[in-house]
This record gives sequence, C-alpha cells and structure tokens, in this order.
Amino acid sequence: MKYTALLSSDWNECLAPSGPFDPIAFSFPGLAPELTQVFHQYTSNEITLSEATGRIAAAMPGPITEDDMDAYLAASFSTYRGVADLIEWCLSHDILFMINTTGMQGYFQRVFAKKLVPAVPVAAANPLIRFAGADEDPRYSFLVRESDDKPKNTEAVLCTHGIPPERAIVIGDSGGDGPHFEWGSKVGAFRIAGMTKPSLVSFCKNREIIPHMLFGITYELGEARDLEREMGFYFNELSFLIEAFLELRSLEGS
Repeated sequence: MKYTALLSSDWNECLAPSGPFDPIAFSFPGLAPELTQVFHQYTSNEITLSEATGRIAAAMPGPITEDDMDAYLAASFSTYRGVADLIEWCLSHDILFMINTTGMQGYFQRVFAKKLVPAVPVAAANPLIRFAGADEDPRYSFLVRESDDKPKNTEAVLCTHGIPPERAIVIGDSGGDGPHFEWGSKVGAFRIAGMTKPSLVSFCKNREIIPHMLFGITYELGEARDLEREMGFYFNELSFLIEAFLELRSLEGS
C-alpha cells in the first residue's frame, strides 16, 4: 500500500489512560508502588527507559503470560474516546498509523489478536513482555528500548515507505516523548501534545520546541490526573487538524 503520510504516536496516557506497566501491577499488585515510582522517574527523564525496565525485570517474581495479559485486558482495557475512529480515519486516508511507545510489545500482540482496536501496520514497543510470534510478524519489527528509539523508528518507517519527514505527525504526552518532539521540530513534522504532562512542557521549553497543538488537558506541575475530564475528549477531532496540515504541506510542495 502507498502511504502519503505517517502518524507516529505514543500510547500510554496519550491515546489510552493506562500506563505501560499496568499489566505487571495487575498480575503482581505488590509491585504497584515501585512501578509507579519508576514510571514517573522515566517520564521525567530522571532515569533511562532501560534502567526502568531493568529495575522492573529484577523485581518481577515471574513472567507475564498470555493468559495474564488477557485477564488484564478483560478487566482494564480502554482507550480515550475516538482513538479507534482516528486510526480508521488515518488508514482510510492513506496515512500510516504507527504506535511508537514504551508500552509492552505483548500488550499490543494481545490487543490486536482480540481486535480491541483496529490493527495498525507498525507497533514499535518495549520487549520486556513479548509473546510467541512477535519475531515473525513485521508489525513488531521495531523496538523501543530507550526514548530516543522513537524518532529512530519513525525515521526508519518513513524511509521504508518513501514518505517525506515533513509529512509526519508526532503525538506524545510526557518527557519520554521529548526526543521524538525534538526530532519533529528539526524536520518540520506536525507535533501534537496530547494529555500533556509537565515533563514534556519542560523538555520542550528548555530546547525551544513549540508543539503545534495541545490537545486534551495540559497538566500543571503537581496537578493530579483527572481521568473523568480526560475521557471527555474525542480524539478523532484531530483528523481535521491533520488534514489541514497535510493540505498545507501539499500546497508548499506544488
């Protein structure tokens, strides 16, 4: 299929209200406080992603199985409103929708197997949890072991499909998406901050990076998450902005 643009998005607390380590906390509730701490340290850029996953792997009393992941999804799976519609809109408009996240590869394997959201062409994720079949499925060819793997993955997919980088759309919420936004600022990608955390605001401010759009709640430092408000936003509204951005890019190239 010939794609005309690429949307490369984070997932956790960006398109879905869950965190990347929630399946682990579901299976091993005693680890929840440590997982929360590690998550905040990583997204605030206090530790690297590999340090975070290394600490978690050492603390886990055993592996997460497919049955464990299915039980978590049955109890807890959700996305923000309109995310499935946005994915379908992108694919129907020849825009490659790419999940590019620190979330677990095995999570997406089971999400797509259970058809909980439309299957996307690329799901770059962390290999801390992965199940049989990932090596044979080209959707899982890219991994996110560090935050700066996100722009590398986006660049690789753009190259594979012959899409100019100025026709890329980047979506993220926290400091862990900072390198992705920094790359996007350099190449002219459309930068959307969704459910924006103070860590991303700080990262961008320190590097003079300006997101094109703040969507959903933009949290202040120390402000508690408001899940009820978050669930009130409809993500397919972004399709109008993305369409306008791509039309402008087409006019600039004509």
